[in-house]
Amino acid sequence: MNKPNDSSSVLRHASAAMPDVQGSVDARNLPIDRVGVRGLRYPVVFGLEGDARLPSIAEFSLSVGLAADRKGTHMSRFVALLETMNKEGRQMTPASMATLVQEMVSLLEATEGSIELSAPFFIEKAAPVSGVKSLMDYRVGFQAHSVDGRAQVVMQVAVPVKSLCPCSKEISDYGAHNQRSEVKVSVTLADPGQHNGPSLVELIKAVESQASCELWGLLKRPDEKYVTERAYENAKFVEDLVRDVALTVAGLPGVAKYVVEAENFESIHNHSAWARITGPQQ
Repeated sequence: MNKPNDSSSVLRHASAAMPDVQGSVDARNLPIDRVGVRGLRYPVVFGLEGDARLPSIAEFSLSVGLAADRKGTHMSRFVALLETMNKEGRQMTPASMATLVQEMVSLLEATEGSIELSAPFFIEKAAPVSGVKSLMDYRVGFQAHSVDGRAQVVMQVAVPVKSLCPCSKEISDYGAHNQRSEVKVSVTLADPGQHNGPSLVELIKAVESQASCELWGLLKRPDEKYVTERAYENAKFVEDLVRDVALTVAGLPGVAKYVVEAENFESIHNHSAWARITGPQQ
């Protein structure tokens, strides 16, 4: 009696028998800058300091450049790459992102490609006076690019903070208008493979240290008093905020380039105040 074929051998036989349409030749002679998948959600685990790990759900965009003589790329391979990442339990770090994008380019038989991911990221924080602990959420991301065998990794954080207007404080008999702000930072790492730059947590804390005041998920009344008075004593325009964050980020080890954006969601206007600095400054 013949043994029945297992599922893997059946799939291999089916694949061998079916034509590879994507791999056929295209005569239009037009290379495609980027082709791939986006909006793909997958579980991830961020590697933190020591042995700490943070699970999350990331949204991915994966793409490669397509040569002029290739009809298409193999879209299923992008998903297969993330399946391998998930099954092997890889942690998301700058070094692992550099490796992942190199593997993708090889798997798709391309010379260049990019992987972008964005995910919620939680830090447990103790309130400034009461010490009550709660989770604070942020948005973080990685961008990994590979061109001709060289990988580049960009780290990204979006940090909500509090800002208070120096002008309002100066001209008012009492009080000053203040608002929630968001600071976005992107840093290009000098050597992602041998990562000695800032961690995601360090980058978030660098931003919070320069705000009129940082935010917490849970505050008691003594904490609210602290936050109100701290912001009043540390008034900053959006220009002050973006400059102070840029100087702090520029001083972190392993940062080759940076982009810092600050946006104040104004409490007395129906528009935002916004500023951006790109560095290092020439």
